[in-house]
Amino acid sequence: MSSANANTTSAEFDAIDIAPLYGADSPERQACDAAIMAAASDLGFMVITGLPGDTLSAERRADLLRLFALSEADKRRLYKRNFEPSNPNYYRGYFPVTPGLPTYKEGIDLGPDVAHGSGACVDGDPLGEATPLPDDAIWLQAASDYYCAMEVCGRAILTSLARSLGLDASLLLAAFEQPISTLRMIRYPPRTPESFGDLGAEAWIDSERHLIGKPHVDSGFITLLAQNGVAGLQAQTRAGDWLDVPPTEGQLAVNFGQLLERWTGGRIRATLHRIWGRGEERFSIPFFFEPSIAAVIRPLPLSGATPFEPFVYGDYLWEVTTKFPEQAGLEALRPPRGLPNADT
Repeated sequence: MSSANANTTSAEFDAIDIAPLYGADSPERQACDAAIMAAASDLGFMVITGLPGDTLSAERRADLLRLFALSEADKRRLYKRNFEPSNPNYYRGYFPVTPGLPTYKEGIDLGPDVAHGSGACVDGDPLGEATPLPDDAIWLQAASDYYCAMEVCGRAILTSLARSLGLDASLLLAAFEQPISTLRMIRYPPRTPESFGDLGAEAWIDSERHLIGKPHVDSGFITLLAQNGVAGLQAQTRAGDWLDVPPTEGQLAVNFGQLLERWTGGRIRATLHRIWGRGEERFSIPFFFEPSIAAVIRPLPLSGATPFEPFVYGDYLWEVTTKFPEQAGLEALRPPRGLPNADT
């Protein structure tokens, strides 16, 4: 079976050591800023290393992925309401494999309360609901530590981009004062012939490789992705070719989202990416670095940027997220809140 997908090429991604971002101004930090901006404005994708401590160690990752060893009954207690109507959680929680879709996966969406406790929840808003969590102290500690490390990394990268854009970093960071970033853990099981349903040729890259994650651009700001030793992630170049992103130990793949592209007037590029498989089980751990629910996103003072009407991030996020199978049919659950009076 074959498809009309664009050519696939292999490429070596030169990892950017971001350790200088965690320190004071220096020639090394300036060089790091320049490398990040070059990647963000060209491919819109990069690979980084140099995070503090053992954040990216195989042992820490194994502690996170032990979630998938839960029994089906224990997983069901964490299910989103779309998959278990007796559960109270709509936005956070577990989602099972759904056959017949271009994306074939199971996983869990974790909110800031996994790291910061119930004070990070927002009453009366499904985007701020509590995350259902397993009773596993080792996993909980690993998830909390990893979430905090990704928050720090996201802020460091955003601050670096601000410097390169000639902006006061506070203009960007102010939107992230009470962030609702999502830590997602994903398992892509081996795909069975029955799971393809009526997808046909569009589910295949070539005679050996099929899609387990359809081509898409992330909707938000910055995605920090840990892989787990199995190839499959690809990013698309401006020419339309697909570049393999090797799952190298000790590195994070980073891509930039549509909203960051829009916010920066196109200076930062959002990149189309996809996941392929050929019968191997695959795991990945993306962290979506996101603003607060109530953050007002307005044009930045960048020359030549296309203006847009300010909007509330939570309204944007709910509109986007309810288009995915995990939250399908929930649009009416959260009517748009609109801008604060001072912004109207």
